[in-house]
Amino acid sequence: MESDVKLTKLAKCAGCGAKVGAGVLAQLLDGLQVHRDPNLLVGFDKSDDASVYRISDDLALVQTVDFFPPIADDPYLFGQIAAANALSDIYAMGGVPKLCLNIMAVPQDLPGVRDILRGGYDKVYEAGALITGGHSILDSEPKYGLAVTGFVHPDRFLTNSGALPGDVLLLTKPLGAGVLTTAAKAGLASEGSLNLAYHNMTVLNKNARDLMVRYRVHACTDVTGFGFLGHGLEMAQGSGVALAVETGAFQFLPEAFGFAEMGILPEGMYRNREFAEQDVDPGQIPLALQDLLYDPQTSGGLLMAVHPDDADALFNELAPLVPCAQKVGAVRKHQGGKRILLL
Repeated sequence: MESDVKLTKLAKCAGCGAKVGAGVLAQLLDGLQVHRDPNLLVGFDKSDDASVYRISDDLALVQTVDFFPPIADDPYLFGQIAAANALSDIYAMGGVPKLCLNIMAVPQDLPGVRDILRGGYDKVYEAGALITGGHSILDSEPKYGLAVTGFVHPDRFLTNSGALPGDVLLLTKPLGAGVLTTAAKAGLASEGSLNLAYHNMTVLNKNARDLMVRYRVHACTDVTGFGFLGHGLEMAQGSGVALAVETGAFQFLPEAFGFAEMGILPEGMYRNREFAEQDVDPGQIPLALQDLLYDPQTSGGLLMAVHPDDADALFNELAPLVPCAQKVGAVRKHQGGKRILLL
């Protein structure tokens, strides 16, 4: 049941735009002692989407946690988006989500809390996973998300650091969600454009994951709060490569480019630019287009680095099953200088 309370008015930042910037996060984690365990295949020191821990020769756990303030006023929709976003980290690693725990902070007597939970439950069950409990606290700003555990084969998980020169970059959702939801807070975005953005945020990355594990995908990450260029830079740095990005190949949500030209931009865009721009050669690309590539996404698509001989076949299979399949560039050998070239 939709309430009269506007959830987004209760939050300073919306969705993944509330994330601590990648640069600040790196400083916070710098120097923390990392304990070694031969079964810990991926830990927090890798800037990856989830951790991977080997249980046996055939089974590894994939674990992540993600929560944020409301990005939509409708409680049920907010719950769906938050759950889809949390599940995405497991899909990005090539894993299958199985068990989830609710994480919730809500003001006392906030209407619609049950609907937030119902949205999360429905999306988790759509993924074939289970919610088995959780934790909630009182807070003046509402927040919701999930801790998710999934399974993956210990020899077949994906990371953001395996891209190879020659790989083709594929992306599975359009960009511009941060700009559009910022415009919506000012009452500027049309209902149709906003509804499309919300719909894409609720789409699980399950189909994309199920297809990509059948091909030679060398690296994968989901494009969320650090924007395309922030997550792309983490992939380039982790893989020791450079990315040639074809800016004309991107699809953007309706109205997003116009709002970016007007300077209607989320705060997270500036944090993402501060983190990544020293490693990005913008060439002659217009500022508004650059801004959209830094735009923080919520429950965004998967960015894959795919063997060039498999890229067309995977793209053709993805096209009818994801919100927007795009070939957005290629991986190159890094020969010094900046890691990302905008073309």
